[in-house]
Amino acid sequence: MTSYQFPENFLWGAATASYQIEGAAKEDGRKPSVWDTFSAKRGRTLNGDTGAIACDHYHLYESDVKLMAALGIKHYRFSIAWTRIIPDGRGAVNEAGVDFYRRLVDCLREHGITPHATLFHWDSPQALEDRYGSWRSREMAQDFAAYVTAVVSRLGDRITHWMTINEISCFTHLGYAVNADPPHAPGTRVKSRKEVWQTSHHAIVAHGLGCQAIRAASPVPCSIALVDNPAVTVPIAESPEHIAAAQKALPTCWANGGILYPVLTGAYSPALLEQLGHDAPTIQAGDLDTIHQPLDALGLNIYTGTYVRAADNPSGYECLDFRDSYPRLNMPWLWMLPEALYWGVRHVSETLGRPDLPVFITENGCAAQDTVDAQGEVIDLERIAYLRQNLKAAHRAVEDGYPLHGYFVWSLLDNFEWAWGYDRRFGITYIDYPTQQRTPKASFHWYAECIRQKRVV
Repeated sequence: MTSYQFPENFLWGAATASYQIEGAAKEDGRKPSVWDTFSAKRGRTLNGDTGAIACDHYHLYESDVKLMAALGIKHYRFSIAWTRIIPDGRGAVNEAGVDFYRRLVDCLREHGITPHATLFHWDSPQALEDRYGSWRSREMAQDFAAYVTAVVSRLGDRITHWMTINEISCFTHLGYAVNADPPHAPGTRVKSRKEVWQTSHHAIVAHGLGCQAIRAASPVPCSIALVDNPAVTVPIAESPEHIAAAQKALPTCWANGGILYPVLTGAYSPALLEQLGHDAPTIQAGDLDTIHQPLDALGLNIYTGTYVRAADNPSGYECLDFRDSYPRLNMPWLWMLPEALYWGVRHVSETLGRPDLPVFITENGCAAQDTVDAQGEVIDLERIAYLRQNLKAAHRAVEDGYPLHGYFVWSLLDNFEWAWGYDRRFGITYIDYPTQQRTPKASFHWYAECIRQKRVV
């Protein structure tokens, strides 16, 4: 029997994102992001919810940091809102916006919690959408690098763990679409798949320029990572032929071959480019060198995966659909597949050939139908079951010698869940939005015990 004990130096953390928790949408010089505009449009989000108030973390951050201390985490991943720092997307820096993050980080450090800052988590400036269409333009990459320089030169004395961009595939491939309304901001219809792939290309160029900007601006040595949410291909059984099939499927599953592959290997996956044909993005001279920057770590956001088996067809593999009766949590896509966490880490080392690269699980969690009972408690047993199985998969990755160094649960708080508004709750802390009261759920106390014992309990 294994005790699922993690190494002493394993990092335990929790994660959030600016637009999902901060609120204070018009305070201290902040101007609209594309998510402010998108969520204000009728029919774009469930119940017309917006992030204008969210968890009011902007005003309640001190009590939220005390929650983190009670949880026992020593690492907190959050994101910085571009429109707080440079409200117009380019140009003048808003020092009042910078000061909020100074206060937050100082408070974290007073409680012995290391800040891990994501520089972009989907909330791009509306001003740049109006100026040139956001990620449809290469200008976005240059403006991102200038924003990164502004942040790191001001906060680099306090923050030494930087993450450039979060989940490129979501704000590009789900923010732009052909002949359909995209589910995410900016919600732009484009004329071709090539234009969609061009947006994600501009984003990985922005990542590369952002890495260069961090290294140039940081006053002290620091760690730089990208955060990606790969589509994880999981062999239906761990036999040689099914493992080979899962590895072969990885580059052409979702956007992997056009995001993780160029970032980690310096080239788009040939299999993906062949599949895209004329829809492949235009890659300018020098782009791949810019994109393929040295990284100190890779963050993986893993919630679910796709089962793959070997098949007698031209691809050599087959991706399998889930039936409606298969277990899933409270999102249409959130199938229970804890092995995906193990295989996500293993694919980086083996399939992508980067065993040298430290990996962190930067998001893992689930939505559940949480309610406060008569005793004032939230007994979220399904979330505990989900997290327990996923942490066992993380433990297996560590035991098998893959360089998994830490785990950040998603999320510290219930929050604005993008197009799902406030209807879907991912937090280990329950938020009563009318009162902003915080109630730690059963999963909060369970995770705290895992951290205390440094094992899966």
